Amino acid sequence: MTNLYSFSAKTIEGNPKDFSDYDGQVVLIVNTASRCGFTPQFAGFETLYQRFKDQGFMVIGFPCNQFGGQDPESNENIGEFCQKNYGVSFDMMAKVDVNGKNADPLFTWLKDEQGGLVNDAIKWNFTKFLIGRDGKVVKRYAPTVNPEAIASDIEQALKN
Repeated sequence: MTNLYSFSAKTIEGNPKDFSDYDGQVVLIVNTASRCGFTPQFAGFETLYQRFKDQGFMVIGFPCNQFGGQDPESNENIGEFCQKNYGVSFDMMAKVDVNGKNADPLFTWLKDEQGGLVNDAIKWNFTKFLIGRDGKVVKRYAPTVNPEAIASDIEQALKN
């Protein structure tokens, strides 16, 4: 797999989603959790999405229950939570593993493309990956980086 467009996933509703649909867009991929201290970042992601979507920007959230069991609900309940509490209208995928032998292939690729500080593993919820219009990883962000802090990188990627 050489870029984002080679992958697919199931939406939070259970429908197949081919990522070639995002061809030419700037995409922010994030592993999410509904019961994490960083959960309020959903509001920031929605703000970014609304600000840049007409310029070819998408946020894709992937719920993950691997860190402290902070997303134990069903996909349906997670989707309802995100919409009700944060007005999420960007794309949410079905729950995945991001580390380990059952890691989703997309996250294996993302980690290979943009490693972490100590090792390539994702350390916690809300690790973010910015993907350029060419489908390649531009940058990886730690969970502590607020969505608003990524805006200038998104603007730059949209210009390329």
